[in-house]
Amino acid sequence: MKILEKMRGGGQSPPRVGMTEVFWSWLGSFLGVAAVALIHYRLLDQQGLLLIIGSFGASAVLIYGAVRSPLAQPRNLIGGHILSACVGVTAQQLFGGEPWLAAALAVSLSIAVMHLTSSLHPPGGATALIAVIGGEGVHQLGYLYVLVPVALGAAVMLLVALVVNNIAKSRKYPEFWV
Repeated sequence: MKILEKMRGGGQSPPRVGMTEVFWSWLGSFLGVAAVALIHYRLLDQQGLLLIIGSFGASAVLIYGAVRSPLAQPRNLIGGHILSACVGVTAQQLFGGEPWLAAALAVSLSIAVMHLTSSLHPPGGATALIAVIGGEGVHQLGYLYVLVPVALGAAVMLLVALVVNNIAKSRKYPEFWV
């Protein structure tokens, strides 16, 4: 069967990265997530708003650990999160009475929209899903969810990525903007 043959792989695993790369990935992710969490816990949480969502952890892996990946570039980070958040909120508002359907539509439609706009960012699927399964606090935000936490949080992480990823001589970020 051809399908089973495809599943055998056959390619090479990528080489391990050096300790310098590990350090810069660690530093960037620490500072990026710390900045978002600090703003969340010191400013926004007191006003009933949130800034830190689970999908930002996955974004950190890409923008600080895989800086050359097309999926980690600013267009993908910002566009993927914002578009997916819009899709997720819409799915929740239209189909929230059937959470299984809203969840499936949020993720699958966000993937389609990211593909169509050349802004594929895997954590965007989680951002769309959080709009559906995030609970009453997230649901009450409505389309504000797109701005805070999604757009603002992604922008903070991008600013940190622009600084940290360009300190080391071995790194360059971004590879492209649009």
